[in-house]
Amino acid sequence: MSYSFTSSESTTFTLTHAKHIAAKVATDLKRIQRLYGAPSDQTISAYEAEVIELLKAGYLDAVTYGYQRNGSWIEPTLRYTSHELFNSAANDDDPGKIRPGANISSADFTSYLIYSPAWFKLTSTEQEAFKGKLPFKRSGSPEPSISGYLDNDRIYSSGGRALNRSSVRSYL
Repeated sequence: MSYSFTSSESTTFTLTHAKHIAAKVATDLKRIQRLYGAPSDQTISAYEAEVIELLKAGYLDAVTYGYQRNGSWIEPTLRYTSHELFNSAANDDDPGKIRPGANISSADFTSYLIYSPAWFKLTSTEQEAFKGKLPFKRSGSPEPSISGYLDNDRIYSSGGRALNRSSVRSYL
């Protein structure tokens, strides 16, 4: 006698899943604020709302938040890269572990967004309508370089999607 077992699993990514992941990004930004003075609470809320909308729609490829000096990201900077889990599991780490004591003199806090391939399948009218739902307007610019390297240190996941977090580290 032989037996056969088949299992199928389907996960729908919901607003609740997007909020779960975005809350972890906001917590990281709040930690940067406590250690380095920026971004403001209002800006953190806007970034969180933006991540929720982009994740839910599937339009987020990567977003970077942190300090830039002379056009390059410096420590402390965090890059979040979105990906589908495709029936695999991923960690859902706790946020935090932002290193204190980085030199941010003459640096400004900013962010940089990269849209996913799904974004570019939209018409320009659809893109503009979606952008109207976001908390602020972004303008196009070249992606800044990194002064140092990226260290993959966290994964935030829920509902079949994940954000891999990388932290900029200096070579010194």
